[in-house]
Amino acid sequence: MYDQARAQQPPDKASGSAGRRTSGPEPLVPQSERDELTLRLQHALNTFADSPRQALEEAEGAFDEAVVRLTNALAERRRLLHEGWQEPDSETESDGLRFALREYREITQRLLRM
Repeated sequence: MYDQARAQQPPDKASGSAGRRTSGPEPLVPQSERDELTLRLQHALNTFADSPRQALEEAEGAFDEAVVRLTNALAERRRLLHEGWQEPDSETESDGLRFALREYREITQRLLRM
């Protein structure tokens, strides 16, 4: 079901991939993918003066890819959350439901701030 240690963490803190504390929630899209998309966008900006249409196509492609990756990450996060609170487990049910609600709240608030 849910990892009890993670369920008891404050909502504004999350463990990083190496188990260390980070200053906020983990990103929905991994850093390497964000870096790749940022480079593509930066390349489009840098080449605009020489070939505006090609730069715009590259920027549009980076945008479209970012939307796809974010949509996929959100769908996977939702799937995992949904599976977790659908499984009946009377011992941890309250904690698991509380954790799921906090996660839904955090993700929704992040989306609304975008």
